[in-house]
Amino acid sequence: MATKKKTVEKEKRAQWVAVVTALIRRQGKILVGRRPEGGALPDVWEFPGGKIEAKESPEDALQRELKEELGIDAEIGKLQFAGTFTYGRRGLLFLFYDVKFWKGEIKAEHHTDLQWISPKDLTNLALPDANRAFLDKILPLL
Repeated sequence: MATKKKTVEKEKRAQWVAVVTALIRRQGKILVGRRPEGGALPDVWEFPGGKIEAKESPEDALQRELKEELGIDAEIGKLQFAGTFTYGRRGLLFLFYDVKFWKGEIKAEHHTDLQWISPKDLTNLALPDANRAFLDKILPLL
């Protein structure tokens, strides 16, 4: 009987993944990238960032992700907010950081396109549900 109860509890738990996200601003606009074909959520726009790997701090993970995705060496600023979102049984913990300073020219190393967009236009973009869920917290920061 105890085994059955543990199995049921295990099935109900979501698998959680920690994700770091950059709010990169310049001249009143924010940077978004279009996700590539062949992966999850192709052709939607997202804020740069990605998963935290084992033994990485969130700041180190975001520095690595920005180097891989944008080709820049970024100075990770203040944690602006954290929030959760679930896709079915998969839970995501998002950590949104300011990134005001970087070295290098921003290039689309991972995304198929990059755009600097006015905050008011974010609501019109095809965004992942997880990013859209946080617009009420993101927009006041911009």
